[in-house]
Parts: sequence; structure tokens; C-alpha cells
Amino acid sequence: MTDAATRRLKKRHAAEARFRTYGRVAIITALAFLALLVGRIVVQGWSAFETYSISLPVYLDPAKIDRADLQGANYDYLVATALLAKVGEVDDEFGNASTKAMDLVSRDVGFQILDQVKADPGLIGKTIILKGSVRADADLYYKRQLKRSTPEAERKLDDQQLRWLDILKAQGAVKGHFNTGFFTNSDSTEPEQAGVLGAVVGSAMMLLVTALIAIPIGVGAAIWLEEFAPKNRWTDLVEVNINNLAAVPSIVYGLLGLALFINWLGAPRSSALTGGLVLSLMALPTIIIATRSALKAVPPSIREAALAIGASRTQAVFHHVVPQSLPGMLTGVILSLAHALGETAPLLMIGMVAFVPGVPEGFTGAASVLPVQVFIWENASERAFQERTAAAILVLLTFMIIMNAAAVILRTRLERRW
Repeated sequence: MTDAATRRLKKRHAAEARFRTYGRVAIITALAFLALLVGRIVVQGWSAFETYSISLPVYLDPAKIDRADLQGANYDYLVATALLAKVGEVDDEFGNASTKAMDLVSRDVGFQILDQVKADPGLIGKTIILKGSVRADADLYYKRQLKRSTPEAERKLDDQQLRWLDILKAQGAVKGHFNTGFFTNSDSTEPEQAGVLGAVVGSAMMLLVTALIAIPIGVGAAIWLEEFAPKNRWTDLVEVNINNLAAVPSIVYGLLGLALFINWLGAPRSSALTGGLVLSLMALPTIIIATRSALKAVPPSIREAALAIGASRTQAVFHHVVPQSLPGMLTGVILSLAHALGETAPLLMIGMVAFVPGVPEGFTGAASVLPVQVFIWENASERAFQERTAAAILVLLTFMIIMNAAAVILRTRLERRW
């Protein structure tokens, strides 16, 4: 080998080594940014899975509760009086102490008393033990996100309230535990009562509508284009437009859904049905492209063998080609649905940003979904919603990871190599 050839060979090997190095650096950089993003979300959101509850002996004072008007009583005041008694304080003539005490206990405790009194009016005049969440700011204090070192004028709880919280915890009246309410409650204006149940159910209902519409139409269109459609200018135009639609920004589908489904067809705004219709439009191009790719991956010999033994074109496609391409089809469908699950912009355009305090009553009722719930909480003024925003993102990421993992597992187990 000549010296010139040796030098060229060394340069080629050096270029290949540099290319491999650049690739490793790119992968490491991407993984580092991913770890930073996920780590930041986990650090901010893990505390939402823990909460603090308070147990108080509440005296149902007959002088404060009118049997003829049970809903007219101020049950929050009764809870505040019980808290003050627990910490050894007495309310003043202006009610300042009781007002401060009310800011430490969730309003849900007062509704618990109302429900119990309605069920059994005989409880009036007795002392009952009630357990409920502390208010959001008190919860943040126990989680050390609201610090005593912060100047009193810059925090919502003053020094006296923080002292009461310390006394309650020292007495064992306040205890921390896993926040099951985050998964069993729906949205609320009170951060300590807010959960993701309504958003999870809304997302599931919306994905069901999307799947029922997009999968049959998308798979059917792909089979027709790939196996039956004549190759002419018309089908070429259809293929080009499908590829272009896959790259259209999602907010454009939101505008289309607003004009088509809401303004023209009169579909209910902010419903799982309308959201599913919009997302089905967005998922169709992806499903069609993935299904066509799966059909193309089947060797022509499969079709030719089926036709050679007397099968019709339809039988060859549906009895032999489609089953062989099923792993690729399932992968494309699951990935398109996972993409739809994380979409926010098109849903905002159809008004799916309303406050929905409960589980959706039906496909045409008002509903919320996880991405929109994250958007709403992120824009809330209460500081406690910040941790719930991150926790909701973790829930959303978990569902998307499960769907993507399912796609990978199905493809690995069902895929055939030719």
C-alpha cells in the first residue's frame, strides 16, 4: 500500500471515529436534558403525593345549630373553636383568632359535619371526632415549602398560626400520609382537595371516542390505498395530502374542530365527544401512514402465494397480508393515541378549559383532560397548585410511557422477520 493510500485510510478512520464521538455526545446530551427535565418535575411534584390531616373533637353546640335550618349553621366556626381549644387559645370579641384558625383547616371538614348532622340530627349537643385535610398553606408549612424564616409580611400564615401548627403536630393531632385524595378527587378551587380523577376519566373517554373513529377509518383507508386503489394522479394527490396533514400543527385541527363540529354541527363544547372528534382528525394521518408502512413490509411472495392457490384479492389481503402486518399497525395506532393523549392546543380551541369539579357525566357533558388540567393548575394563583401541576404531569407521563411500552412489547412479540 502506498503512502498516499495509507494517509487516506487514516483520514477515513479518523473521520469515522469523530462521527461516532459526535453521536455519543449527542445521545449523552439528550439524555442529560431529559434527566434534568424529569428530575425537575419529580422534585417539584413528589410532595403532592403526601398530605397532612388533622383530627379534632368538635362540639356541636346546640346554640350554634338550628335544627330547622341545618345548612344555615357556621360549621367552619365550630371547627375553628375546636382547634383553638386544642392549642389552648380563646377567641376574642372580634373573632380574629377563629378567623385565623379557619385558615388552617380545609373547608371540607365543615361539610363533613353538615353531612353527619343531616344523617343524624341527634348528634347536636354531642362531641364528634372529625378528620380532614389541613389548608393548603398549612400543608406547605409541614412540607417545609413555607418557611418560618420568611418575613411574616411575605407569607400567608403569621407567626401565631405557625405556632398553633407546631402545637397540633406535637400533640399528634396532625399526621402526614399518602395523598389518596389526589387520585380519588376531581378538580377543586381548594388546592388540598384537588385531584386528577375527573381529568383521568375525561382523558379515557376522549381517547375511546378517538379510537372508535380514527382506527377503523385510518386502517381502512390505508388498506384501500395500499392494496386496492389504482395508481394514478388522484391517489398520488391523496397520498401527498395525507403526508402533509401529518405535519400540520395541532392547533389547526383545533380551529377546524371549532368551525366544523361546534359552529356548524352544534356539538357540545368542552365535551369528551367533541374532543375525541378533533383528536381523531389529528390521529388519522399518522395511523394511515403507519398502517401503509406495515403493509409494505409484508413480502410480495405472501400475496403471490395466496393468489396462486386460488384466493381472491380480498381474501389474500385480509386473510394473509393484514394479519402479517398487524404488529406494525398496532404500534402506529398506539403511538398515535399516545400522541393524542398529550395534546392541549386543539382542546383549548374547542373550549375544553372550563372548571369541571366532578367526573364527566357522559360523552356530551363537560369534561376535563390531563393536559388541560395541567394548563389550568399552572395558571392558578395558589402556590399549592404548583406541586399538583408537576404531579399531574407525572401521571400523564406515566400513562404515555405505559402506552409506548405496550407498543414496543406488542411489536417485539408479534413481529416476524423476513
